[in-house]
Amino acid sequence: MANKGVDGGRGRRPGVVNKQRGNSSQRFYMALALVIVVGAIFIVRAARAPRAIANVTTVPVTAAQAEGYLMGNPNAPVQILEFADFECPACGNFAVITEPDVRNRIVNTGLASYRFFDFPLPMHKNTMAASNAAACAADQGKFWEMHDELFRNQPEWNGESDNKDNPKKVFLGYVKALGMNTDTWEKCFDSQAHQSRILANQAEGVRRNVQSTPTFVIGKRQIPGAMSYDAFKAYVDSAAKEAPVAAKPDSAAPKPAAGSATKGSTK
Repeated sequence: MANKGVDGGRGRRPGVVNKQRGNSSQRFYMALALVIVVGAIFIVRAARAPRAIANVTTVPVTAAQAEGYLMGNPNAPVQILEFADFECPACGNFAVITEPDVRNRIVNTGLASYRFFDFPLPMHKNTMAASNAAACAADQGKFWEMHDELFRNQPEWNGESDNKDNPKKVFLGYVKALGMNTDTWEKCFDSQAHQSRILANQAEGVRRNVQSTPTFVIGKRQIPGAMSYDAFKAYVDSAAKEAPVAAKPDSAAPKPAAGSATKGSTK
């Protein structure tokens, strides 16, 4: 005969069953909370980290076609290359926080030249449009000015902004503010006149095995990720020591080589 105080004759009292169920539920919710916390930490770290490449697609182009956009004396003792994505947050932080010092204290003093290469990443919806906008600005000698506007104002036009489906109208505002001919710029932008140049710059990064943006080549070293000015200057100083003596600039003002671009203009 079954005992009324026992669950189904299997020896489990109702109070014990409820307690076990309560403990299981508590453990489940504690585990769920832990997953949420760990996930949040991962998301924050991922947002701050340099953007890694995922399935970059390029057209077949030769490295010789990649020219980038030059700032400073092309014959400077140290050559700096940057591979960056206009929509990459880490690239934007570097451009806004560190790059002004790099320009003023390294490039403008003749210690190094600086060349920017587009490296658009496929996960960024409007980065190709931004590279196109900058290339068309270069036609009017305003690449670096447009470069600065694009990085400084990423939240206005990127793939998560209110203008994500029409970044061109934002870019047009920069064109007007920088005093460019809007009709000329717009025809260039709409026709994607410089698409092959952008893809050639990207292909050069692939050739160099660039794995994240921004990535810098300073002298003989390739360094991934944004960095502070002091760290950047240390790499430049090291590269300067390794540069041939004959390549060091004389006391005369730097003179760009024939056919080379200087700040504010491109090849």
